[in-house]
Amino acid sequence: MSATAIPGDPPGGRRALAVWGVGVSVYFVAVIFRTSLGVAGLDAADRFHVNASALSTFSILQLLVYAGMQIPVGLLVDRLGTKKVLALGAVLFTAGQLGFAFSPTYGTALASRALLGCGDALTFISVLRLGSRWFPVRRGPLVAQFAGLVGMAGNLVSTLVLARLLHGIGWTAAFAGSAVAGAVVLVLVLLFLKDHPEGHEPEPLQHQGAAYVRRQIAASWREPGTRLGLWVHFTTQFPAMVFLLLWGLPFLVEAQGLSRAAAGELLTLVVLSNMVVGLVYGQIVARHHGARLPLALGTVGTTATLWAATLAYPGPHAPMWLLIVLCTVLGACGPASMIGFDFARPANPPERQGTASGITNMGGFVASMTTLFAIGVLLDATGDDYSLAFSVVFVLQAVGVSQILRLRRRAARRERERLVASRVETVHVPV
Repeated sequence: MSATAIPGDPPGGRRALAVWGVGVSVYFVAVIFRTSLGVAGLDAADRFHVNASALSTFSILQLLVYAGMQIPVGLLVDRLGTKKVLALGAVLFTAGQLGFAFSPTYGTALASRALLGCGDALTFISVLRLGSRWFPVRRGPLVAQFAGLVGMAGNLVSTLVLARLLHGIGWTAAFAGSAVAGAVVLVLVLLFLKDHPEGHEPEPLQHQGAAYVRRQIAASWREPGTRLGLWVHFTTQFPAMVFLLLWGLPFLVEAQGLSRAAAGELLTLVVLSNMVVGLVYGQIVARHHGARLPLALGTVGTTATLWAATLAYPGPHAPMWLLIVLCTVLGACGPASMIGFDFARPANPPERQGTASGITNMGGFVASMTTLFAIGVLLDATGDDYSLAFSVVFVLQAVGVSQILRLRRRAARRERERLVASRVETVHVPV
């Protein structure tokens, strides 16, 4: 065995791709449901007769549930396996989408979005765990970026398909009809998904209730790579998430004077850019591990520059070319956030991958939730001054970058130590 081979590394191959495809299809549908409010924000405000702050509460509550469940989900995946957790997620987010379709009041609609967020929270960490169980470690960055790409394809379906259904057949029919996709992926999971290939069963874990939970969380958090992954995810993901999830369409229509059709095309551009950049970032990180931090910080810097240029542009509206460039750059935020998992993954052993991924995944959603709330409050307080409201983006980016710079050397040193230790162990594995 070579010094770079990894004992017990899954073989990958067509069967791995098929099983992983079933798992990632659940995430694909979850993202469709998660982002469906992004194309229905103005319709929701009219339907439930709410202002900007109340409208942002839909997404804030959904993300609050999602972020709050990331560590519990990581623990569940480590303990129960992928199949059970994904099946439960499909049941919950389908029920939430159906409830949202038929909600007669603002309160019941909020409860439905919370239920949807709960089911959505169970999907992504499960898909990451599934990929690590079925594919070789060296494929990890690319598999993770592909998962993100599939998620953005779900966002594309929301932007192109659900938006047209919403204005064609109406609110109830559009949301209830889309819920059928949730039932389909649930059946696929129950029939075809397996947690791991034969011969690659994980080591049995000794579960001791609350003590086990505390040990998993504490051990994951002690690793600088886990914390660095969280802050990379925090700093990179939220500008695009906030734009696509709720405030992009109102900003483009009300602040920039675009038609809904033109605004929809720019939202689509964000999604398409995300898919292209995701492929590029995945290849770069898989081949050049040292490119992780430059890519993440470069994305943050470019995003901040384009937002500043757009918000500070003289005149009533920014020119279309600048909005196109902004939306293209926003497309890099999702792929950059996936780099956070590439810091957490090598910092933790297989039995903690779910927990560590859950901690990392909290970052971007906490930032998104904070920004969604702040923008809604500032819009109401300033009479819809979008330039001032969107300036909160720079505050959260500054906080995140300061933490990344603080942790980067510690994480790099610890990662080198683990790599050396793993190579020593590998050399002593019998051929």
